[in-house]
Amino acid sequence: MSDAAPPATAGTGAGQTGGSVIGANFVCMLSMIIWASVLPAGDYVIRLLPALPLTAARIGIAAICLLVFWCAIEGVGVLRQANWPKALLIGGATIGFGAICLVVSQGMTDAVTVAVISASMPVVGMALEVATDGRKVTPALLVGMALSLCGAVIALWGTPSTSVNLGWGAAILLVSVITFTIGSRLTVTAFPELTPLGRTTVTITGAALIVTLVSLCASAAGAEPAAWGQLGLKGWAALAAFGIGGLAITQVLWIMSVGRLGIGIATLHMNASPFYVMLLLFAMGGEWIWSRAVGATIVGLGVLIAQGLIPLGVRKDADI
Repeated sequence: MSDAAPPATAGTGAGQTGGSVIGANFVCMLSMIIWASVLPAGDYVIRLLPALPLTAARIGIAAICLLVFWCAIEGVGVLRQANWPKALLIGGATIGFGAICLVVSQGMTDAVTVAVISASMPVVGMALEVATDGRKVTPALLVGMALSLCGAVIALWGTPSTSVNLGWGAAILLVSVITFTIGSRLTVTAFPELTPLGRTTVTITGAALIVTLVSLCASAAGAEPAAWGQLGLKGWAALAAFGIGGLAITQVLWIMSVGRLGIGIATLHMNASPFYVMLLLFAMGGEWIWSRAVGATIVGLGVLIAQGLIPLGVRKDADI
């Protein structure tokens, strides 16, 4: 396809114009905002269903919607063009496995621990690009990453609890962060023949199949069953919003931005998500938390510096 990124260096930023970089950053920010906007729906449905069946249902809904939309936009023939064994392997082993690890870790930790460990994603993303794409570690990149991490820590000051539960739960959560980061990059690089919509669709479908299989096996082994009949109209609407808005739409936008910016730069945006959550809650009558606003500003500054959009005043060839 014409807009498919090159498989080896997708999203490194080389050869892109300033306008395309700014547009890609906007798409990435939009992905975070949409994800934050459906968190209330997620919070509601989480109280109604066990974690594993909920995860399977959420990814399954996202996969079905993406498959229908992909076929409607590009034709049914695209289903034959996709490498489904590779999609099952990548989607299941990274995004699907990461989703299961996230469910397990959330039951062993708390919201603050999840936020702290998730803030490490830019480090994982940059390390991945350095190891696989030959990205140069520049002073601007190091400063941008440091600002992103500092912004995330400052944003956490607005949370009720400041304790961090380090242990097996945090370790499992770190595995989830690593697998999702790897899965996002592979979604872009492993399917050069597909558009961003197609890449997202095949990997999410692979993840849905694996998580559904795990959920069914857990249910057969005696795990808590899901009371689907008790969801009601509000519950099903919340589940649909959580799957379609919180995964299908956001993942397409996320993969688009990863393809343009690279996984390292794109993950820097993740650390501004607490601000977007607070902003949406504030619009609905919630409290304004200055620490999150300041943290998001620092994260945004780090994103711009890391990409060279704000120069540091050092020589471009001063690579480490």
